[in-house]
Amino acid sequence: MSRPKTPHLDRVAGPADLKAFSDRDLARLADEVRAEVISAVSETGGHLGSSLGVVELSVALHAIFDTPRDKLVWDVGHQCYPHKLLTGRRSRIRTLRQGGGLSGFTKRSESDYDPFGAAHSSTSISAALGFTVARDMGQPTGDAIAVIGDGAISAGMAYEALNNAGHEGRRMFVILNDNEMSIAPPVGAMSAYLSGLYANTPLVQMAEGFEAALPGPLRDGARRARQLVTGAAGTGGTLFEELGFSYVGPVDGHDMGQLLAVLRAAKARATGPVLIHALTVKGKGYQPAETSVDKYHGVSKFDVVSGTQKKSKGNAPSYTSVFGKALTQEAADDPRIVGITAAMPSGTGINILQDRFPERVFDVGIAEQHGVTFAAGLAAGGLKPFCAIYSTFLQRGYDQIVHDVALQRLPVRFAIDRAGLVGADGATHAGAFDIGYLSNLPGFVVMAVGDEAELMHMVATAADYDAGPIAFRYPRGEGAGVDLPERGTALQIGKGRILREGETAALLSFGGHLSETLAAAEMLEARGISTTVADARFAKPLDHDLIRRLARHHGALVTVETGATGGFGAQVLHMLADAGALDRGLRIRTMTLPDRFIDQASPAAMYEEAGLTARHIAAKVTETLGAIDLGLATTA
Repeated sequence: MSRPKTPHLDRVAGPADLKAFSDRDLARLADEVRAEVISAVSETGGHLGSSLGVVELSVALHAIFDTPRDKLVWDVGHQCYPHKLLTGRRSRIRTLRQGGGLSGFTKRSESDYDPFGAAHSSTSISAALGFTVARDMGQPTGDAIAVIGDGAISAGMAYEALNNAGHEGRRMFVILNDNEMSIAPPVGAMSAYLSGLYANTPLVQMAEGFEAALPGPLRDGARRARQLVTGAAGTGGTLFEELGFSYVGPVDGHDMGQLLAVLRAAKARATGPVLIHALTVKGKGYQPAETSVDKYHGVSKFDVVSGTQKKSKGNAPSYTSVFGKALTQEAADDPRIVGITAAMPSGTGINILQDRFPERVFDVGIAEQHGVTFAAGLAAGGLKPFCAIYSTFLQRGYDQIVHDVALQRLPVRFAIDRAGLVGADGATHAGAFDIGYLSNLPGFVVMAVGDEAELMHMVATAADYDAGPIAFRYPRGEGAGVDLPERGTALQIGKGRILREGETAALLSFGGHLSETLAAAEMLEARGISTTVADARFAKPLDHDLIRRLARHHGALVTVETGATGGFGAQVLHMLADAGALDRGLRIRTMTLPDRFIDQASPAAMYEEAGLTARHIAAKVTETLGAIDLGLATTA
């Protein structure tokens, strides 16, 4: 399909060019930016709906403020595609989320116009306050503007930042991008509160004030905005005003005239913190996105005319769907099972349980800390909570995992999706650290899934386990294509399994790289190296008998995991050291993700860079055996 015609966008090399545009031309520019985003994302996939919802905001903010001296901080950053088009990155926009291409989020190393990197929510106000204080302490920076969504502002960190910023009383700006939609429809009291604000101040009433202006709507709009900023016409906004902010709005986030008038007035008159409440529509301007349940939050490549997304060619079910179905099976037989999600019911598969038992699923919003402690309370109350959170987001609730769950030995079940490297979302979403940060907690059971059948068994294991907290991790995407049982069966805690018997070397896999480990064994067999392959299943408690057997009867032992250093391999080394096996000259190597963050690419390319493919595993075995032959082996 031909690319859209963009005569106004073609004139933009950077935000400075927008200063010469008339307000009418800025509105036309916004239309062209929207068309260009749709065209680009149809080729790359990515976060479409969120970007379409902030097109006018992006244009207006760059037209009014002086970026990059003024610091524009996008919360999460998944809505930053229009921002990237306007800040000198248009020529690379069709490399979004690809290896060597533009990040799908803001990234400091990518552009001076990205002052703060983001990909997790609710950080923007804190960062903007940091820039504000730096300015006031003499650093060469201008105003700070945080753009945060109605979903992200529901998180505790955002409240903490609002409270601190209001107390500081310094000049800064928060744009509340209110589209009544984060990834899933918003939940909680904040959503209801915001709805009440604009229900009490309809946009049609606000628009009447602009229409009465002379010589045009902008002057009266600017007057109204100035009154709001200075408190002369404050209506609504009670919560934000009590926190110390001047509240402006709500304004129509797709009306360029309103946006420009309010932003100009705010910039000219503000002396303290200002919150501008903008109403937007996620997916705005693209009918398939506007009418979709998820507003095309995250899309694969798609046909622009029909909106039809290209489907994966694989036949195996996704791990996420297998989890959701297995959990629903268990819940059908046990009324105490409940599910918790942090604003991602479909992303975690909890929506499958929700469809069957809606009264037993709790979406806590973008609030992982609260979600973990809420699950702890449910467990203390006698229920069986399954807390389904991506590995990278579970990090946000770590203190709660330690203090509220592990310390009290409460049987919270953690279903950890997106374990390992995840592809286009890059380093910010990689599930690299959960093995280490859970395995060092007393009383925790930590499992990892080798295939989708094992996931069913681990769901059953978690449902059956009441002695304390238990977690199981599984990768993003499709399973290995194994035959699935009708129902999962509870595993014996702390026991692994042997999948392949050999004599010379042993591979001990933990989790999602089991298929790569088996492939490596085939490569080694072709070289005449007889290899045992074991699936550890448990990082804690370890299967001591299995590990001792592998160490005793093979010339080399290599552990494989899709997590950072300090995880499963470290647990194995510690156990063997305590047993004195290392003193007896055991040749062992651990294979983990490298000690660096790995940028976006396809998952296969990322694991290639990480040195964690079947080829690398086979090479590690031959290297270890070669070291034995030469007498050069180490225990590290």
